[in-house]
Amino acid sequence: MTILTRRTLLAGAAAAGASTSFGWWSSQSARAATPPAGKQAASFYRYKVGTVEITVVSDGVNRFPIPDGFVLNATKEEINAALEVAFMEKGFFTGPYNPIVLNTGSQLVLVDMGTGEATYNASKGVSGQLLTNLAAAGIDRNAIDTIIISHYHGDHINGLLKADNSLAFPNAEVLVPAPEHKYWTDAGEESRSSTQRIADNFKNVRRVIGNPEVAKHLRTYEWDKEVIPGVLAVGTPGHTPGHTSHIVTSGASKVYVQADVTHAPFLFARHPGWHAFYDHEPVQAEATRRKVYDMLSAEKMMVQGFHYPFPSVAHVEKTATGYLEIPMPWNPVL
Repeated sequence: MTILTRRTLLAGAAAAGASTSFGWWSSQSARAATPPAGKQAASFYRYKVGTVEITVVSDGVNRFPIPDGFVLNATKEEINAALEVAFMEKGFFTGPYNPIVLNTGSQLVLVDMGTGEATYNASKGVSGQLLTNLAAAGIDRNAIDTIIISHYHGDHINGLLKADNSLAFPNAEVLVPAPEHKYWTDAGEESRSSTQRIADNFKNVRRVIGNPEVAKHLRTYEWDKEVIPGVLAVGTPGHTPGHTSHIVTSGASKVYVQADVTHAPFLFARHPGWHAFYDHEPVQAEATRRKVYDMLSAEKMMVQGFHYPFPSVAHVEKTATGYLEIPMPWNPVL
């Protein structure tokens, strides 16, 4: 039989206190010793348009100090004010890249593809993430049977090639807009390049689109016709001469895949009259932007923006001065 005395009670309480204190310290110490992950999770997101499953697959971002002339008709002060309103860091531009994969049930279709594996290596994984995030999403690059290109800027075509210049998607037919292909493969147009940026893009098109293995898989498509069943090509020139958007339709549901009709919406949708230095024909690009965004707001159609913040799907609402992007809520189920 145990006999409790004042001495044994005090001793027990002290031991219990020490045990509790040590247990708390031990658990805190263990938690503090866990190293931070140091990297972001794989970035992909799925939603449905009718029966079409869409996977948004991040290719990463490009972040740089805003240079002089970034917006041809706005000052740095005006740009910084717009960034501040959007709770973005002043003085810097962060541009995401967001290709999409359409699973129609009969085809696996990649729309644009980002900056490529060589950029992934050069940027240490900051951009060029498409192949990595495709794998994380459970999509085998060899299973992609169709690629649809919107236009011929490097962040939309460079991912056709791996770092060793082999095909990143060896089993895919590559569908390109006929007006865009005609312009960027015309030696006369190249000789009339109005800026070094445009001249450099002609060289990059020769490197990528002119690659003999890419050329074997390439076919052009026309505006105002279906590229594949359920995907209509819409001419949206200005950003480039043959820039093309696409309307994906399934049943009563639609999404407008706008490519680069706008870039960062917090700058160029909210201020549709601003002319980005990378627009080929800025005045035409503005007219296209206003026409498309008037339609999107009137019809309340979803828009998928290549350079929108991930996962880059939204509605737009017309305002007194431009358009406001309203991101679609994250949905944990399909």
